[in-house]
Amino acid sequence: MIIRISLLLILASLPVFLLVELLLWLAIPGLPWALTMLGSAMLLSAFAVLIIAGLLGFFKIIVRSVWDYFSSKQRVQRRLWFVQARRDQVKRLLYFKTMQVKYFNELNRKRLLKLNNRKHIQSLSRAIEKDLLSIKTKLPGTTYRQLQQDNARYRNRHDIEALLKLQQKISTID
Repeated sequence: MIIRISLLLILASLPVFLLVELLLWLAIPGLPWALTMLGSAMLLSAFAVLIIAGLLGFFKIIVRSVWDYFSSKQRVQRRLWFVQARRDQVKRLLYFKTMQVKYFNELNRKRLLKLNNRKHIQSLSRAIEKDLLSIKTKLPGTTYRQLQQDNARYRNRHDIEALLKLQQKISTID
């Protein structure tokens, strides 16, 4: 409606300007100046109406957007999005915490396994030494020293299989 009014004012100002040109051509004094002012006022008011209508429409859109933003429906929607984002964040945090716990548990398990293996190797080596001492009199000196060196070497290398074979070898000597 407002656009129609401004278009009608623009269209009405065009014949007024044509009439001014005709009056200037006919050399009528005073009237062209008044009609030029009237046409300019009509054209200016048409543009002013368009600008004011645009500003009012813009203001209306802003007010409607602000009103919609603070409406209860939008507040509930934003709260729901917040809760969903928080839930997703907690899920990710739980996943990474779980991965961290698994990682540290695996490290501790490997450390304890290594300590346990070292303890068993030491006890196996001591048992081999006892067995060697018990059969020391039955063995020649070089064989006894060789078996002691094998025991020390396998213990330092943490070679359980070789220590077990050495123990079996010593037990067959009896």
